[in-house]
Amino acid sequence: MEGLVLGLDLCDAYTQLICSQGEKTWTLPTVICRKKDQDLWMVGEPAYASALKGDGVIVDKLVKLVCKDGTSTISGIKYGGMQLMVQFLVQVLALAKEEYRTDQVQKLVITVPRVDTRLLEVLRTCGDYLGIKPGGIHIISHTEGFMYYVLSQKREVWNNQVGMFDLSEDGLCYYEMKVQRGMRQSTVVAERERLEESFDLDILNSPPGAKMADKILCSCGSRLLQKKLFSSVFLTGEGFLNRDWAVNFMKFLCTRRKVYMEDVLFAKGAMYQAEDLLREKSAYPFVYICEGRLDCSVAMKVMSKSQEGLLSLAKAGQVWYEAATETEVILDNQDYLEFMVMPLDSKKNKLLKMVLEGFPKREDKTLRVLVQTEFLDERTMSVTVTDQGFGEFFPPTGAVIRQEVML
Repeated sequence: MEGLVLGLDLCDAYTQLICSQGEKTWTLPTVICRKKDQDLWMVGEPAYASALKGDGVIVDKLVKLVCKDGTSTISGIKYGGMQLMVQFLVQVLALAKEEYRTDQVQKLVITVPRVDTRLLEVLRTCGDYLGIKPGGIHIISHTEGFMYYVLSQKREVWNNQVGMFDLSEDGLCYYEMKVQRGMRQSTVVAERERLEESFDLDILNSPPGAKMADKILCSCGSRLLQKKLFSSVFLTGEGFLNRDWAVNFMKFLCTRRKVYMEDVLFAKGAMYQAEDLLREKSAYPFVYICEGRLDCSVAMKVMSKSQEGLLSLAKAGQVWYEAATETEVILDNQDYLEFMVMPLDSKKNKLLKMVLEGFPKREDKTLRVLVQTEFLDERTMSVTVTDQGFGEFFPPTGAVIRQEVML
């Protein structure tokens, strides 16, 4: 065995882990506990048990703690959100390592409800602590995990639009996915909507509450699904493990639609991507447009061999936090740079101009600059331009301009 191939769904309420080897799954609350006066950590239900006995201190909502860069004090010791998250993941991965008797992890894909910049930074630096080689950890959104799970099914499941309701302690969300077929390559577009009609799962414990929840879901289903052709609709989340309370909602869904239930959907989607990343050629040859990936291509207008052209900086479907470039250009009788933003709909192409204020005035073709681009999220590109000078004749002036470009 070269190493474990794992998919992990990380949420504030729960964490699910699945291993490609045998597809064994683990579901546990996202909580961690440290024994009092002992350097012993526990996660999930054992953590709750220790806290109830009074011999441990528990910390929950670890994802939020990381995102706000918070801390928690246990037995007089202050721990940062990153420290607690790393320790939590160490304990979770130990479940699979013990089951399969190996310390090696070949590939780990972590899916989260929303790709937060701070959470992304922390998870990407966990590799050393988890014993995973550089490049062995990938982070995707729930939306992308949903896409990979659906595309792993038979074609008739995703031939038309696919919808999904996710009902958990974290709330009620709706996902929708569509495959747009093209001449060269097909594009998969998916979106996630956090529904305002969300409700606490505790209301399902009483008949009046369950009846109200059923009514809420019927209203949501009618608004979101009618007048569209769906190949399938999926249900996931703790709230749908028992669907006896959702009599009318299920009747509505199952009328002329195929409905599937999968309680480990996001983790499985992450695992399928982990498997695919190890292949020489992807089994999912699509361009993906979803949270965590760019929904447009970006290029810089340049002249090459007396012909005007576009220098590609980022492509639609690219993971935004991996889309960074460095390019040297020589300006010819201009004090600005131009960027072409190209969404999937070419009618919406737009040209953005970045004026280089404060840069030295030089003769034509003697102003050489370094253009560095990176993305802060799916819709924001950061551009840094630095004067590089021009040989011995024009030393660098140190002029730098940085600008955030909204796409």
